[in-house]
Amino acid sequence: MTNPLVQLIKQKGLITAPGAFDGLSAKLTEQAGFNAVYASGGAIARSTGVPDIGLLTLTEVAERLRQIVDSVDIPVIADADTGFGNEINVKRTVELFANIGVSALHIEDQEFPKRCGHLDGKSLISRVDMCKKIKIAKKYSGEMLIIARTDAISVDGFDEAIIRANEYLAAGADMIFVEAPESVEQIEQISIRVKGPKLINMFHSGKTPLVSSDRLKSLGYQLIIIPSDLQRASMKAISEVLEVILKKGNSGSMESKLVSFKEREEVVQTNQFLNP
Repeated sequence: MTNPLVQLIKQKGLITAPGAFDGLSAKLTEQAGFNAVYASGGAIARSTGVPDIGLLTLTEVAERLRQIVDSVDIPVIADADTGFGNEINVKRTVELFANIGVSALHIEDQEFPKRCGHLDGKSLISRVDMCKKIKIAKKYSGEMLIIARTDAISVDGFDEAIIRANEYLAAGADMIFVEAPESVEQIEQISIRVKGPKLINMFHSGKTPLVSSDRLKSLGYQLIIIPSDLQRASMKAISEVLEVILKKGNSGSMESKLVSFKEREEVVQTNQFLNP
């Protein structure tokens, strides 16, 4: 059976995957017309009320992934952090994610526990140790894509990130994710100097400048993830409704900003469950 994400990339050249953090946000992404969804590790962490600094366990993340995968028919790209430990832990992580039905995952070269890619104070494992993780991941991944992420730009500089990216490709990674380029020039240089398929993280107000999808496609990127924008929009909307409820006792004055009762039930397909 061919990986559906691979087929989509072949057909379209570039796929954009907004970041979901639960089954509902994944459903809304699919219903909006997107071809893939990104299960953002940071957004999943924040949805439990904690920051993205490696606090959730593998099994906590896996349970949320299962809900996301089960809620949609489009491919799910998963954030596997560092693999939740060393290469032994990577084996378990990859097998678990593959059994859940994830189409691709990325692992990163930060030390465990990790930090959000756009936070300062990160530290890296050696290239050798990361290559060991990639080889183990590939061995047990089946048809699931293994995306290798490097956070080296903010730790050891741009040139080191490029060196690591190409070494990770040589170790067997299917795609490279150079996290947090800080200029359009760096984005362009990654497209030239990294000799394999590439993912880019594109979200508002991070360290990376926003570049259009058309431009990224012309540069040869295959996959765009937008990890936190949906969650940030949700946080803003929830805060606004709570403010009105606190003042007025109900949200009636915000009717235009709320989905109706009927629309809510349509999103979660209530009628299909009640009338199978």
